[in-house]
Amino acid sequence: MKIDQITCQILRIPSVEAKTASNQDAVIVRVKTSDGIEGIGKADASPEVVKAIVDAPFSHNIACGLRELLIGENPLETERLWQKMHRGTMYFGRTSVTIAAMAAVDMALWDIKGKQFGEPIHRLLGGKQHDRIRAYASILFDPDGQETAEIGRRWTSEGYSAVKFGWEPMGESEAVDIDLVRGAREGLGDATLLIDAGCVWDARTALRRAHAFSEYNIEWLEEPLRESDVDGYVWLRDRSPVPIAAGEGECGRESFRPLIHRHALDVYQVDLSRNGFTEAAYLRQRIEEIGARPCNHFYTSPITAAASLHWLATCRDTFLFEDCVEDSPLRNAADNRTSQSERWLDQHSRRPRVGYPTGRGSCAAVSRLRVELTDVIARLTSPKRKRVSFGAGAERPGDKSRGLTDSKLTQKPRALSSHSLALRACNGMQDCERNLERSHSVPR
Repeated sequence: MKIDQITCQILRIPSVEAKTASNQDAVIVRVKTSDGIEGIGKADASPEVVKAIVDAPFSHNIACGLRELLIGENPLETERLWQKMHRGTMYFGRTSVTIAAMAAVDMALWDIKGKQFGEPIHRLLGGKQHDRIRAYASILFDPDGQETAEIGRRWTSEGYSAVKFGWEPMGESEAVDIDLVRGAREGLGDATLLIDAGCVWDARTALRRAHAFSEYNIEWLEEPLRESDVDGYVWLRDRSPVPIAAGEGECGRESFRPLIHRHALDVYQVDLSRNGFTEAAYLRQRIEEIGARPCNHFYTSPITAAASLHWLATCRDTFLFEDCVEDSPLRNAADNRTSQSERWLDQHSRRPRVGYPTGRGSCAAVSRLRVELTDVIARLTSPKRKRVSFGAGAERPGDKSRGLTDSKLTQKPRALSSHSLALRACNGMQDCERNLERSHSVPR
C-alpha cells in the first residue's frame, strides 16, 4: 500500500463574523492510497496557509511541501512519516501552522490505519480506559452578565451539567469580568462552570481575577495569560485558588515542552487538529507523568470531535470532553442537523456524556450522525448556494436508501473503522456513530 494522492479542500461559510470562533471555515486533508482507502484529517489554522504547506513544491531537503514528502510512502508507518515531515519542513516548520498541517495529514494516516486493520483508533493507540466521559457545552460569552445567564439556562436545560464561557468581552475591565462570571453562575445554578479568559491579562491581574472568580466556584480558569508566557503561568499556578488550564494553541511537543517540563498548568488542553494522533499520544504520556490532567480542545468540525474522542478514551486521567455548541452552518451541515441541541439530544436520556460501548449491539436504536463528506463539500462550495442547512426532510443526491436524515437508526454498527464521528465518505469511510446518553459512539 502506497500514498497516491493528498488533497486539501477549504470550506467557508458565506458570511464570516469578526469573532474568536474557528468554526467559520475549515481545511480538510484527504489522503488516498493505491488500495483505494481514503483517510480524512482536519487542521485548525488558517486554511489557505495550511493548504500552501501541503501543496508547496520541493525547494530543498529541509524545505519541502508535505505532499512531495509523502507521495509513494507507506501510510501505515505513521511515526516514521511524522519524523520525515518534521525534518523535511525544518526551515519553515518545527512549531505553529506547519505542525497543524502535519497534524491533519497524520490524522488522515491514522484513519487509513484504522480502516486497513478494521480497528478503532483508540485501540491502535493502546486501548480505551473509559466507557463514558462527561461532556461540557463550550460557548462564547454574551455582551453582559444578564445575557450570559440566559445562555447558561439554555444549555443546562438541554441536559449539560457543565458549561464553559469564553472570550470577548472578558478583559475589558474588572467590573465587566466579574459581571460575566456572576451571570454565568446565576444561569448555571449548581452546574459546573468553566471560564475561558482568552489570553487577556498579565499574571498579577490574572491572580486577582482568579481570587474574585473563586467565589463563584469555577472548575478552572483557562488561558488567562498570553500563550507564550510560560513564566507567568508557572507563577500563577503556584498561587491561584482555582485550577489553571491552557494549551489549545500549542502545536506539537516542542511547543508543549516548556509548559509540561515546568509544571505550568493543572489542565493541559490538546487540540487534535493542531497535534494529530502521533504527537497527542506522546503528550498524553508526558501529562500523565507529571500528574496533571488532559482535556481536548474542540471548536471546529466533527472530524476534530471524533479524533478527540478516540484520544481521550486512552487518557487515564481524562475527566471532561469539550463539546462546542455554537451554531455554525458549516458544522451543522456536516452533522446533518440544523441546531446543536438537535445534534446532541438523545431522546431517551438528557445526560451529556460521551460513550465508548463495550458490545457490538450496544449502539442499536440510538442516535447516529453521518453524512457524505463529498456532498457537504459540494454544498458548501457551490456558488449557487448561499445557506447550508440539511433539514429533516432534505434529500441528498444518491442518498435514497441510507436514511441519513433519520434521528433514529436501529441497525447494528459495522466493524469499527475510523475516527470520523459524523462522516461517511463516498470512498469507503465506514460508520461511526454517537451513542449516548448524548454520546459519541466508538463501537468495538
